[in-house]
Amino acid sequence: MIVMWKIIIDNGVHKYRGDMSKKSKSQTDADTQADEPKTRREVIVEEAKFFAGLGIFLLLFFNLFFGHFKIPSESMQPTLEVGDRLFVNKAYYGISRESLAWPFRKMPLPDGRVFSRDPKRGDVVVFRSPKSGVIMIKRLIGLSGDSIETRRGRLYINGTLIERTVEDEFSYREHRGLVQEVTQYGEQLPGEKNAHSIFERNDFYPYDNKGPFIIPQGKLFFMGDSRDNSEDSRAPNGPGFVPFDYVIGKAQLMMVSFNKCDETEDLRCPGRRIFIKL
Repeated sequence: MIVMWKIIIDNGVHKYRGDMSKKSKSQTDADTQADEPKTRREVIVEEAKFFAGLGIFLLLFFNLFFGHFKIPSESMQPTLEVGDRLFVNKAYYGISRESLAWPFRKMPLPDGRVFSRDPKRGDVVVFRSPKSGVIMIKRLIGLSGDSIETRRGRLYINGTLIERTVEDEFSYREHRGLVQEVTQYGEQLPGEKNAHSIFERNDFYPYDNKGPFIIPQGKLFFMGDSRDNSEDSRAPNGPGFVPFDYVIGKAQLMMVSFNKCDETEDLRCPGRRIFIKL
């Protein structure tokens, strides 16, 4: 019996040494291969794969999720100033053809939205004008079925007057050089979580008496926060009723502003701003 156990133990020791020898040899071969320099072709192929993957990722990211836009006009003052850079969440309301960058927007894609999510009154929205094709940014005022009207500068939604409170009165210089006097009001729309500010020069501008507009199914109605300086859904040359499919995304963050103004003129000057949630 003792002899038998000795044979078994000796066989096990020899097998273990043999396995360790094979493993050591395999590891040595692997280390030798790792130490071998890569050929120029292998390096080029690896780099090409990396940049191809990065390109595909960025393509999907900027088409489906992220949009960067610069504010060119004063129609959304005081919320947004000329020169503001925005982060726009393209996936917030779902993806449509208009969400895509050129040339993918021109592809024969089906109408409608994927992963659609209803917008809310008061959202600051980037959309494409169905009339001109120009990308615009305005505040969503009316949803499908709503009645929107302005009377002497006051906003009515479904026949109800939207109250406003005076926040400030001042003058400012437009980016075109003209000095304007405005009253800043606080306004909160039905269902809006937080109030926002608007500008009014007076209550007798052409768009201060418009409507009522009855919004058709599947359409949206937009207005600028600078109520007397905005070519919005009230204007004959504005976007009119905007189909939901023409919405690009929700403006969520003003990342940085390079707007400059002269603070020595005793005029309102918003100055440089950074990371303001909309």
